[in-house]
Amino acid sequence: MINLILCGGSGTRLWPLSRTMLPKQFVRLFNNRSLFQDTVLRNQPVCSSMFVVSNNEQFFLAVDQLDQISGSEIPGSSSRMTCDFSRSQFLLEPVGRNTAPAIALACMALDADDLVLVTTSDHLVKDQAAYETAVLEAKKLAEEDNLVTFGIKPTYPEVGFGYIEANGNDVSSFKEKPDADTAQSYIDQGNYYWNSGMFCFKAGVFLDELKQYAPEMYQACLNAVPKNHRHCEEQSDEVIHASEIRIDLDAMNAIPEDSIDYAVMEQSQKVKVVPCDMGWSDLGSFDALYDEVKQPGLGNAVLSRLDDSPEPICIDSKDNLIVARERQIALVDVEDLLVVDTSDAILISKKGSSQKVKAVVAQIKKQAPELSDIHRLAFRPWGSYEVLVNTEGYKVKRIIVKPGGRLSLQKHFHRNEHWIVVSGTATVTVDDHRCLVRPNESTYIKMGQTHRLENEGKIDLVMVEVQVGEYTGEDDIVRIEDVYGR
Repeated sequence: MINLILCGGSGTRLWPLSRTMLPKQFVRLFNNRSLFQDTVLRNQPVCSSMFVVSNNEQFFLAVDQLDQISGSEIPGSSSRMTCDFSRSQFLLEPVGRNTAPAIALACMALDADDLVLVTTSDHLVKDQAAYETAVLEAKKLAEEDNLVTFGIKPTYPEVGFGYIEANGNDVSSFKEKPDADTAQSYIDQGNYYWNSGMFCFKAGVFLDELKQYAPEMYQACLNAVPKNHRHCEEQSDEVIHASEIRIDLDAMNAIPEDSIDYAVMEQSQKVKVVPCDMGWSDLGSFDALYDEVKQPGLGNAVLSRLDDSPEPICIDSKDNLIVARERQIALVDVEDLLVVDTSDAILISKKGSSQKVKAVVAQIKKQAPELSDIHRLAFRPWGSYEVLVNTEGYKVKRIIVKPGGRLSLQKHFHRNEHWIVVSGTATVTVDDHRCLVRPNESTYIKMGQTHRLENEGKIDLVMVEVQVGEYTGEDDIVRIEDVYGR
């Protein structure tokens, strides 16, 4: 069985932890692992390989995080990570078109009889044994040509989820997000389940149902998949399985946007449900995060994102969520607050109001767009950079380039750059000149000069970059050549 992992979510309700360039599925929340890494580990005992659907930026995050968990213990199991990543595939979407196209595009690159377990990359599951039991039940139903969804036993009347009305494994109906009274009535009846967004089916069965109920989407997806990857549609010995399938922007834009629920599941006559109780959470808000972080007997729920984060000081304060980084946080005479501290933004909200964070992000995009897109510490396919100082007229960064890493050949129109090497050796290209810059040496790139930074050594290259100019935004980059296809 193939684990199809959807990585397209932006996680705006967890801002400022989650940003466009580092959405919540890649943020390290628990046990120094991300939700994406936990998803991969969780599915190791039940799946033989994985297929990740993401955008270009998330692709590099995913590859890095996969490398980091090779050989890790699987939570709730005595097994260790054994997946052969060389057999894993990635489908890269230039723009998102919701879950139905994402799943369809991936299924078109698989054999029709391949069993697929579709999971999101940003959910939390705490009961591994119950999860494996549910997946095995779903697998049996999927082998009988059913489209299987997972219904989560509700623990409270949540108004932010869709519900599934069930009679055993049979689906009676799908329900939209209800109001509070309706949600409570679902709980009271006992045969309603949260719609988890997880599915299991044969690739060909799903595509046949999509072709029947959403023919325009099916055809647009088929047109978008490169011909040498259309495995379900074109069975031949010439079909090539590559690790990366890139979808053309114009072809992606031509695909109708819709969820798998609306496009297929709510119309198909082949749908089954597996009711389950696996300690599941979508971590869709800071209120949900509070529920997972709080511990019995402790007055406040504290999530420290760095090992050396100072312990918060709480004077006559209780029932608060505190997400701390490196600054000292102190609370006095407050209750039921959400306090989220990052290096460049602080969010303070009443508990119960965290769904309004989306409105905050909408304002941030107007006032300071970079704060919605990227952290001060940003990850790139070649390594990472951290903004140390950002003020009018200049910016200071610490840049780390991994061995073999190579930044794009680029130029800037509004800034000059001064590079100082701290450790490692930099290979620097400026126009037609190429040289090595060693520790405690520096180089200078004038505005408009074509330049590139590389690490041809075997250890990390660490350097300080000082940008000076009238504008130092990240969008002042003209890429001339890029090995990572950006």
